Amino acid sequence: MNEILNYIDSNKDNFLGELIEFLKIPSISSEEKYKPDVLKAADWLANHIKSIGISDVKVHETEGHPIVFAQWLEAGENAPTVLVYGHYDVQPVDPLELWDSPPFEPVIKGTKIYGRGTCDDKGQLFAHLKSIESHLKINGKLPVNIKLIFEGEEECGGEAIEHFVKTNPELLKCDTVLVSDTEWYADGLPSICYGLRGISYFEITVTGPDRDLHSGTYGGTLDNPVNTLCWLVSQMHDKYGRVTIPGFYDSVIPLTQRERDGYKLLPFNEEHYCKELGIKATNGEFGYTTLERAWARPTLDLNGIFGGYTGDGAKTIIPSKASAKLSMRLVPNQTHDEIAAKFEDYIQKLAPETVKVDVKYLHGGNPFMVGLESKSISAALEALEEAVGVKPVFMRDGGSIPIVGLFQIILNAPTVLMGLGLPDDNIHSPNEKFDLRNFFSGIKASAIFLDKLAKI
Repeated sequence: MNEILNYIDSNKDNFLGELIEFLKIPSISSEEKYKPDVLKAADWLANHIKSIGISDVKVHETEGHPIVFAQWLEAGENAPTVLVYGHYDVQPVDPLELWDSPPFEPVIKGTKIYGRGTCDDKGQLFAHLKSIESHLKINGKLPVNIKLIFEGEEECGGEAIEHFVKTNPELLKCDTVLVSDTEWYADGLPSICYGLRGISYFEITVTGPDRDLHSGTYGGTLDNPVNTLCWLVSQMHDKYGRVTIPGFYDSVIPLTQRERDGYKLLPFNEEHYCKELGIKATNGEFGYTTLERAWARPTLDLNGIFGGYTGDGAKTIIPSKASAKLSMRLVPNQTHDEIAAKFEDYIQKLAPETVKVDVKYLHGGNPFMVGLESKSISAALEALEEAVGVKPVFMRDGGSIPIVGLFQIILNAPTVLMGLGLPDDNIHSPNEKFDLRNFFSGIKASAIFLDKLAKI
């Protein structure tokens, strides 16, 4: 391993330069105008995989954005097979005025690289490619069989990856799934994530009159769609912060005392948390700590609301319609289909007859939790500790990676969530960043992980 680790150290500039080239491609999957750039990113990724020594690479066309699949199976039938998953698409960059530098012109400040996709997920994905390259350059082979699957719809909730996994179980057959799309608990404290929340995402549209009306002439005579929409959303929580959808909590697995005790041992500072976010205090479901609410409790949040006049000055109208986007984060053993049905039923029961309420289900994914006793988890813990020099901790993550749950069902292989990001990396926000120390130690951890897994 020493030769491989030395190769990584001596090629940091090359690795960084290649990453910057990758980051410059504006692969925003949710906006139609960027579709050519998403395709460009897929092609770039496929060509780069070939350049590091893997020839069996294919860009699979889908009804949405492409899936890049590659494999190297020369370690032999007795060697374990690792499937590495990541996504090359990125979030939109709005509001652009809050960025300190252009989002697709990466800038390095100190140990951080700034730009959209640096942490989520191009930088983390790329660490594994550089790990694989290092093995191939030094030894001419890998210690394990490798399969790579990189999608272009993770950030827009596309269905291509789900269809691909369900229809290609033999192609994707593996012993371990390796994912880096999560974060460390804190700077300098490497972490293995053992649980992710799922998601159920909706758009609600309330329609009243067939046109915008004069608020003086018609005000007080009919329901205002914006007012009605706000009222509907306000009915989603009680005074204790609990979601009011009937049956919402029926399937939730309660936190164990061991988990709650473990969370208390983590170096969480409520005051620092609030200061970092620019808020005076936290809030949420009564009876749970901030970490418990963020990692292990289901939520319902309004993500955006729009309707009526929002330009400069005044325009006194009763809008014809108003819409909102709303997401629910789910925990084991909730399913997105179950919660979606309960949400739609609740909204329609609340909706007054004076307006039309349309509920559109945009996408969903199930929560995920993995056992901590697998050999893959042990190898990841040891690899991270050797690469970083600090014993990793276990944590959950409040975010969602919908495909992880499907991997568990279809492939029946343990998943290792070996994230490299940090809590303040501003993913999905302006000034997204990635610590280059984590990038380079992540390359080493990945390389060591492959070596250890081969010896277990």
